[in-house]
Amino acid sequence: MIKPEKHIKEEERIKALESYSILDSLPEVDYQNLTMIASQICETPIALIGFIDKERQWMKSSIGLNIVSNLRDFTFCGHAINDPNDMMIIPDARVDVRFQDNPSVIGQPNIVFYAGIPLKNNDGLPLGTICVLDHKPKILSPDQIESLKALSEQVMRLLELRLNKLQLEKSLIELEKKNVALEKFAHIAAHDLKSPLANISGLTDFFADSYDKILDDEGKEIINLVKNSSTKLKEMIDSLLEFTKANVLERENDTEISIIALQKEISDLFAFQSNCTITFQSNINFLVGNKTAIEQILINLVTNAIKYNDKNNIEIIIEIQKIMNQYQISVSDNGRGISKDHHAIIFEVFEVVGDLDRFGAKGTGIGLATVKNLVETLNGQISVVSEMGVGSTFKVTLPS
Repeated sequence: MIKPEKHIKEEERIKALESYSILDSLPEVDYQNLTMIASQICETPIALIGFIDKERQWMKSSIGLNIVSNLRDFTFCGHAINDPNDMMIIPDARVDVRFQDNPSVIGQPNIVFYAGIPLKNNDGLPLGTICVLDHKPKILSPDQIESLKALSEQVMRLLELRLNKLQLEKSLIELEKKNVALEKFAHIAAHDLKSPLANISGLTDFFADSYDKILDDEGKEIINLVKNSSTKLKEMIDSLLEFTKANVLERENDTEISIIALQKEISDLFAFQSNCTITFQSNINFLVGNKTAIEQILINLVTNAIKYNDKNNIEIIIEIQKIMNQYQISVSDNGRGISKDHHAIIFEVFEVVGDLDRFGAKGTGIGLATVKNLVETLNGQISVVSEMGVGSTFKVTLPS
């Protein structure tokens, strides 16, 4: 008997094999089916898919053989992975110097015939074999050989799918870690930034009041610019925090939300706004969903409807309907409208279109991006219908 030699790129080969995490994995029907097909096509009582580890051959699946692994030194497949022809066929192992006194030949399971094809990755490194064995001398037909080669390609496709899945799972875990770290950073940064911004705002108020008689108009304008800039930056920080909340809200449980209670909360929140009428319309008394997310969606849309309204009397209609297995929520206003050219970009973060709002301030470009992020987190969709000078309707569809 001659022991199989190590592969010329053994370290690389072992590293490649380990990357698939296939060794000692649980049985899988896809591999078992391919093994069964190999046995039937080649008309052999034994077939297996095995992988050559450092010291053993481990069987992922087998037909007609009741062992899980074998010492590499006694294996046929240990020789097959080094075969330059990419297929090793032993018609009669009893007369082959490499195997004639092999324990598997002179004893159970009494192997006489062997045919194996290496399972090679994209770099050409052999990981193991798919092989067929018999207790008597045998010759495979050309069609049987081609079929066995085709089965080896199918095994490698399964392995590549496995590797891609493992890499995807690893990427998702890393992404989740980064998201958690980003959330922590956002809250820490917001806390650290908002405090000095509040100090700047307070100091500008103090400075303006204390030195009102000393400052000329230009000085007062500069102080006012400083205060407005700090206020604007605070608003952006708050908006960015709302934008990043979407991934957190996804993990919250759905609850039953009273439409009447929701109406009261929204109406009370904007009760200070003069010349503004908010009307609720609904064909249901309750909806089931993420309360925090739905409130944030409505608050952002109503806030936008007020800020970008050019009418003396602001009219907003909030409609909540349940149609079949969907909730349809719409927020309509009688504002200035949105140009069709801008419909595709208004939901992108930091995209700002149009002039100043009714209060003379420019938007941050985060509000509608936050709404879109929240809606998509809830597996919903959002769209807008608008006519310049008449108003806009934002339509949100959520699964019920």
